[in-house]
Order: sequence, then C-alpha cells, then structure tokens
Amino acid sequence: MSSHYDVIIVGGGMVGAALAALLGRSRWRVALLEGTAPRPWSPQQPLDLRVSSVNALSQQVFVAGHAWEGMLGRRAAPFRHLRVWDYSQPHGTTFHAADVGAESFGWFVENSIIQLALWESLADLETVTCYCPAKPVRLEPDVHHVTLTLQDGRSISADLVVGADGARSSVRNMAGIAVDVHDYHQHALIMNAVTELPQQDTTWQCFTPTGPQAFLPLVGQHASLVWYHTPDRVRQLLALSDSELIAVLEQEFPQELGGIRAILGRASFPIRRLHAQRYRAHRVVLVGDAAHVIHPLAGQGLNLGIQDIALLERYLERSDDPGSARVLTAYEAQRRPANQAMMSTMEAFHHLFTPSPAVLRRAGAKSLTVIDALAPLKHWVMRHAMGLTVSQR
Repeated sequence: MSSHYDVIIVGGGMVGAALAALLGRSRWRVALLEGTAPRPWSPQQPLDLRVSSVNALSQQVFVAGHAWEGMLGRRAAPFRHLRVWDYSQPHGTTFHAADVGAESFGWFVENSIIQLALWESLADLETVTCYCPAKPVRLEPDVHHVTLTLQDGRSISADLVVGADGARSSVRNMAGIAVDVHDYHQHALIMNAVTELPQQDTTWQCFTPTGPQAFLPLVGQHASLVWYHTPDRVRQLLALSDSELIAVLEQEFPQELGGIRAILGRASFPIRRLHAQRYRAHRVVLVGDAAHVIHPLAGQGLNLGIQDIALLERYLERSDDPGSARVLTAYEAQRRPANQAMMSTMEAFHHLFTPSPAVLRRAGAKSLTVIDALAPLKHWVMRHAMGLTVSQR
C-alpha cells in the first residue's frame, strides 16, 4: 500500500530535520526519510568532530522548530569576536559582535547535537512521520504527485519531494539534475583538542601559503582546530602520534593557539565545490548540500542550507499546492543566485590567500586592512555573516 503526504523530505540530517520541524508545525503532512537515526546523548560522550557554526538566522529557525533549547541544554559555545589575518601581516582585522548591537555572532555546536535536538522536536508532531531506516531507490513523477519506492519495497507519494540528502543526493540523481564540481586539491584536517587556555569567545583564522589555519572555541577548555593543507601533508599529519601532532601544531600554528594538552580526535576530508545546475525538477526541489557545497573556510555551509529551508517554508505557506512550478521556480530564482554569490566570494578568498602570485597575496592581506578601516563595510560584513542581510521574501 502507498501512503500519501503533502511533502516528503529525503534526508533527516540537520537541514532536512529542520525543514520537517518547520513544516510539521504548519498545515502540511510530512514524511521524513533517513537511513540512520541520531544516537542518544550523554554529557560524558566525546565531542563530535563535526562542528557547525550557527548564525543568528539559523538560531531563529531552530527556535521556531522548538529545537534550540535542546542544543543549548547540551553543548553550545558562543563566539563574540572573529579575528582574520594573513601570516605575512599579523594585524588583519577583528570583528566584534557588540559593534552591531549583538551579544554574539553565533554558536559552535556539534552536528550530532543539532540533529538530535531537531529529531526530539519532531517526536510530538502528529503531522510528521519518520521512516527510519529508509532508502529511496526509485522516483516516479506524475502530474499531481511523486511516488518514491523504498529499498524495502514500500512506496509513498507526495505533492512535493525535497532532496535534503547531502552532497551525494540520491534524489538529485533520480531527478536527473546535473552538478558542477570543482576540486580545490586541498584537504582539511579537523581535530578536537584540550587547550591550556580556558574557554574563549573568539574564533580566528590565519591564512598561510598552504591554506588557512582556524580555531573554533568549544565548551570548556576545548577547541576544534582546522588545518587546510595539501592532501599529502594531511596524510602525513594523520599518521603522527598525538604528542608528535601537538608539537607540530604548536610550532606551525599562530601563538594565539596557546598550549595544547591533548588531541581527542582527528579526521580529514577533501575540499570541493559542488553546485546543482538547477534546484528543481517536476515536484522535486533541492536544499542544503544536495544543492550546493561551498568551500568551508567561512563556516557558512549549514547556514546556507537553513536559509534555503526558511525561504522554501515561506513560499509553501503561501501556496495551496506545495509542489507547484510557481513555488519551486520562485524558490530557485532567489536561492540559486544567492548561493552562487557566496560560492564566488569563497572562491575569491581561496585564490587571494592560498598559493598564488605574490601580488595577489599582498592584495588579499591589504584587503583585510581596508575592511578594518572602513566601519560601514565592516558592519555590513558582520551582519551578512550573521544572516541579518538575507532577504526572505
């Protein structure tokens, strides 16, 4: 038998679950499909290596989805200052949230906590049905609905299918939507560390010829360290013992790092850009990483996905047919250029501050000084990073 819903969301990660939390509190009947449910949480469990920056706009969405308290009640570290500089000109620029009347720029929260808090917010919603584990294997569009066949043989249908299933989206593939992919030939080494310094409220990023080095404060005397480098160098670093890695970090990272007591975990991933050539097909729409993956140096990946669903939810609320071409066209017309603009900005930063002609590196370092000297421009950059300049028509 086939069950029918207004909206099927494929992918119960942070973006897909947030959309389910929004739509489930409106008039829509929603099915959420996910392969693996989030694990229970305890204060004693290790910190997740995967950490996201939650800006002001994303925080508002999580509040609307009744999930924010579940994040704050676990582990969430606010950051009130952001410092950026080039290794050749240590002055750079420092952004202060108070300068734009804000208490903080945002919070660093473990991905597993974000997802779990969102799933908890869905538990009491009769309008949301979770299929887990579930994997769609066939997508069949019709005039008024789309049918998904699941791996276990069940089939469900809806007026709209939302692909929120990540960079390797099966929904995108089944809908025949092509992607443009660019490999930066860089890897990111991510590490959870215990720091000598107490918890900080400043996140910083230093640009070096081989790639940025970043510090993300977490709760207590913990930090997430991110080191962008060549794939070969990252593989070498991964092979080091903890004591050897600490010695290299303290030698090559800026002095702002301070001392490191321990490395709690490490992993790496390649840096690639991905952009779907279109965000929609017949009664199918893409959000989050299924639509776009950007260079992570500004930490805006999750926030862009949340901007996607916030706008989509607004358009759906104004329509009697969630899968109508009018709704999906309007969503794509606003979000695809906005995401492309952010991608182009990250591309420019990458070329200015990574191996490039010396004149470009000097121009990149100088640009930070210019931003620091122009208060209106600096304030706009801060508000944009917090999501406060985003139009949600």
